[in-house]
Amino acid sequence: MRFEPAPLEGLWTVHPTPHADERGRFVRVFCADAFAPLRPDLRFVQVNLSTTHVRGTVRGLHWQRAPHADAKLIRCVRGAAWDVAVDLRPGSATFGRWHAVTLRADDDSAVFIPEGFAHGFQALCDDTVLLYQHTAAWTPQAEAGLRHDDPTIAIAWPLPVGVVSARDRAHPTLQRLPEAAARPEAQPA
Repeated sequence: MRFEPAPLEGLWTVHPTPHADERGRFVRVFCADAFAPLRPDLRFVQVNLSTTHVRGTVRGLHWQRAPHADAKLIRCVRGAAWDVAVDLRPGSATFGRWHAVTLRADDDSAVFIPEGFAHGFQALCDDTVLLYQHTAAWTPQAEAGLRHDDPTIAIAWPLPVGVVSARDRAHPTLQRLPEAAARPEAQPA
């Protein structure tokens, strides 16, 4: 397994090593020992599948606030997705910046998103399926969201944005988030 750091600290693209022979392929998609140098205490407690029917659909940007914040390991098991993480850690030098990776079912790569990041994706194919492993269980009262089209963040979605849920369209912009108000430079002098 090879870990490729992203420009946002704590965010990683994970490249497993597939093994193939005349029978087919085998891929180890997670190993606690392999992840130990990044996160020795990494423990997933919930696994979810997300199916997106229409190419161009955008889901997100979502996260859970503390004390229910969760890290995620996300991979595509069917189709392809352009997966985005936005740094919302108040003390981070990259607060408000985003990074995206393309996840494809035929590639086996995954993205590891630590706590404090919003996550979303755009389906690049019809019937795209993502597998999420979470370090914390879903907690409705900790849910938070950020607009996918916030001009301050300016995510360059690769396809014209198609379907977006009413819930996701109603999320606030970065300036209206408590995380933005908690940044040291946002505090009154």
